[in-house]
Amino acid sequence: MDAKDGAGEKLVYLLGYPSREAAKKSWAEFSKNPDWIAARTASEADGKIVAKVESTFLNATDYSPAIAVSTAGPRVFELRTYVTPAGKLPALHARFRDHTRVFFTHYGMTNIAYWVPSDADKGADHTLIYMLAHKNREAAAASFTAFRADPGWIKVKGDSERDGSLTTEIRSVFLTPTDFSPTK
Repeated sequence: MDAKDGAGEKLVYLLGYPSREAAKKSWAEFSKNPDWIAARTASEADGKIVAKVESTFLNATDYSPAIAVSTAGPRVFELRTYVTPAGKLPALHARFRDHTRVFFTHYGMTNIAYWVPSDADKGADHTLIYMLAHKNREAAAASFTAFRADPGWIKVKGDSERDGSLTTEIRSVFLTPTDFSPTK
């Protein structure tokens, strides 16, 4: 999927593995594949095409739906990252598990998946990363506006934040599926 902000400059993709060891083995085999080596060499004939690679291992939360291949598009995807104060991630999980996902669905947002990073240096104890699908960016804005104004949501949020905010940072990136993406 191409990141919409800075379109054409970043490619975001998700891969699933049975384990980290399986991922390591798969990448080792992939990097030695003669067809891949030839394709990479040809694509870089005029210079490198990748400036930076970032990789984060993620664990699905207990409330994450299974990721399904879908050609339901056209849609845009929104990758959202929430950073919590120390010790607040369990409360954020409870709010999403028990309430937020249902509100999202009610307002036309599709819950794709919910994860936490596997590694401490990537925020394992204070970060929630999730993905939603929307008809388009305008629909996303309208859905979030209605969601945030819902009296039920306002009560849930207030109740869950009696002892302080559950987030210190929220980031959102819109993604457009590539023509070769299995999910649209």
